[in-house]
Amino acid sequence: MIHSPIKLRHLVAFQEVARLGRIKAAAEALSITQPGISKTIRELEDSLGVKLFERLPRGVRLTPAGRTLLRHAAPALRSLQEGIDAIRQDNAETVVRLGALSNVEGGLLPEVLHALHGRHPHLRMEVDTGTSAGLLARLRLGELDLVLGRLSEAEEIRDLQFEHLYHEPLIAVVRHDHPLLEHGPTPDTAALMRYPWVVPPRGTTLREQLERFWVEQAATPVHLAIETLSLPLSTRYVLMSDAIWVTPRDTAREAIAAGTMTPLPEPIEMRGGSVGFAVNTSQPSPRAVQFFCACLRKTASHYQEAAAQQ
Repeated sequence: MIHSPIKLRHLVAFQEVARLGRIKAAAEALSITQPGISKTIRELEDSLGVKLFERLPRGVRLTPAGRTLLRHAAPALRSLQEGIDAIRQDNAETVVRLGALSNVEGGLLPEVLHALHGRHPHLRMEVDTGTSAGLLARLRLGELDLVLGRLSEAEEIRDLQFEHLYHEPLIAVVRHDHPLLEHGPTPDTAALMRYPWVVPPRGTTLREQLERFWVEQAATPVHLAIETLSLPLSTRYVLMSDAIWVTPRDTAREAIAAGTMTPLPEPIEMRGGSVGFAVNTSQPSPRAVQFFCACLRKTASHYQEAAAQQ
């Protein structure tokens, strides 16, 4: 039973401050005064006997106790809102809110969704893309049901539940008639570094792995042409240029099979990162999410078998 001094307004105010990182912005979002929301947060902290926010020069940051409360409170508030919405709608749609990293957009996810809609044609998917940090933060807030991709290296996953599906390495690919391929089956490192590169942006786990590769090779490219997670942009640019694209294998699988791109033999990773999905165990798992996870596990099992044969 909830301790009586803690009211719904306390939790709503707490969630908004956590989401926006600023007392003033949260007050404006809730249409209350800044002193009013500050008082509400103090009342909640006094009731719990802990500090929920660390005050910074510009804004606030959750304390460990605050992160724990948010992990449970945000999904509960979201569930309450969904219950209210369901009452207002006679026939509420069945929806799965998925966060997807770029490495699953080109191969795994379309296959899963095709299989899912073959079994459950009326189920609707809301798919948001972005960085692991951003999507996992939304999962913690209860705005997403699960996040799919290479996640095991992400710091933000520490208080969420992760299920491994298969390992997928980063590879370097070029267009099929790239000048590098004239250097023989294994171009030397110096030759690789003379060409422009298309790479994941800073702050992503993919970029961290790539930078480890550069350190191991004691070399860095002369020119980073594009830093992006956009698959259409990367694919089109690499096909019309001499750029080297560093990407998870699944995103280039179709182009390699079609013969328009060729993987370079120098491995960026020996084994690869762990592809899987994260869920927030403090929020309920609707049947629609369970259906999606069942299709996901079945489809991903083929990826694991293919990786074992390579």
